[in-house]
Amino acid sequence: MKRLTGMFTAITLAFGMAACAPVMQNHGYAPDEELIAEIKAGEDTRGSVRRKIGRPGTNGVFSDTGWYYVASQVKNYMYYEPEVVSRRVVAVEFDENDVVSSVNSYGFEDGRIIDLQTRTTPTHGRQLTILQQILGNIGKITGEDLVPE
Repeated sequence: MKRLTGMFTAITLAFGMAACAPVMQNHGYAPDEELIAEIKAGEDTRGSVRRKIGRPGTNGVFSDTGWYYVASQVKNYMYYEPEVVSRRVVAVEFDENDVVSSVNSYGFEDGRIIDLQTRTTPTHGRQLTILQQILGNIGKITGEDLVPE
């Protein structure tokens, strides 16, 4: 019986230790530096870039002048908020003739924290409670409102 208790304790400790280990998750795709070095500004086109490093994860937002490859590595502990460990962004810019004008690679250290302001526009008028909203139309509906035309 002591042997089973010791075995059960060992198994429980092993699972407990495994639960404390972080789970690493990879998201997205950013090509290696060797592949990026093969892309030449002024020579390569959209088609040759697609053949060399694949299709992008994201295009330009307002115009299709750039392709963006984004890869992130996230560490997850069981009960904690996920933490981004690393991020790589490769930006390939094209000119009006679809020829590569620049290739840039950015890392986690190149990022900036942006302070978003959440302003709201005030509306004028009364704030009604839920009960006022439900009971507010009683007596305002007439028989003419219920008759189809």
